Amino acid sequence: MPQTISHAIRLKPGEDLKRSVQAFVETQKIKAGWIASCAGSLTDYQIRFADKATGSTGSGHYEIVSLSGTLSTNGSHLHLSISDGSGHTIGGHLLAGCLVYTTAEIIIQSSPDLEFTREEDGTTDWPELQVKESPR
Repeated sequence: MPQTISHAIRLKPGEDLKRSVQAFVETQKIKAGWIASCAGSLTDYQIRFADKATGSTGSGHYEIVSLSGTLSTNGSHLHLSISDGSGHTIGGHLLAGCLVYTTAEIIIQSSPDLEFTREEDGTTDWPELQVKESPR
């Protein structure tokens, strides 16, 4: 069973959700990580919905319902769900431009025993997650 390390971070108003998480991954040199939990809110969102070539944007006040995905210095893949004041919920591929409203409290877990890469493997047209044992 791979060793697991937990990291807790808090983003503050105005910080970019995607850029801040990736900066933490780079600073901590996380080769294989994942989002365990996220609670917070946004004022602006930039999400790419399923099977769309470009992102959709919006401004207002949104609760972060979920943030999930894999993290690595070799490339991360995150999905976000948010809800507005009436509970209408949308979600998709997290893009830069999601700005924190009050807070984003994030728990990241990682394993030094694994390495995540993104490589074309012929199963799709995109580089997909490859899980490898980390060289020590």
